[in-house]
Amino acid sequence: MDSAEYERKIAARFATFDQDGSGYIDREDFSTAARAVLAEFAVAARSDRGQAVFAGAEAFWQGMAGIADVDGDQRVSREEFVTGAAKRLRDNPHRFAEIARPFLRAVIAAADADGAAGGGATPEATARVLRVLGTPEELAGPLAAALDADGDGRITEDEILAAFAGYCGVAAPDA
Repeated sequence: MDSAEYERKIAARFATFDQDGSGYIDREDFSTAARAVLAEFAVAARSDRGQAVFAGAEAFWQGMAGIADVDGDQRVSREEFVTGAAKRLRDNPHRFAEIARPFLRAVIAAADADGAAGGGATPEATARVLRVLGTPEELAGPLAAALDADGDGRITEDEILAAFAGYCGVAAPDA
């Protein structure tokens, strides 16, 4: 993939993070995503699981801002995302895992509120998460099913991290 093609792909990913369509990624976008996940699974914001989702979203935001908010205005522009976040995350996949993992772990726990999936979320719960985060209805189910790489009926943190890293144009780090 040439550099221009890579940058176009990453620019398209920007919209995934820009939850409110403001043209910037900021703390509120991550809070919006957290609230949407909690509402979908009827998890109280003040519960341990709810607080973990918000803390994970904040950690993800802080990590993103730390690598991409070049001008220090507490928001990441499309250009900052394309030239800063994408390059730095691509160059250091472990950094991507470090900033994404707390949010992914908390979302899995919220989606698996009764612990039935035994260390992961079901494909059905994962499809619900994908939908509330903006994946079109017709794609959410097939994408979630594809995430269950080993076919055991649960989608683990590492499976989600690898897919999310790939989606964002970052090589998945070794687990």
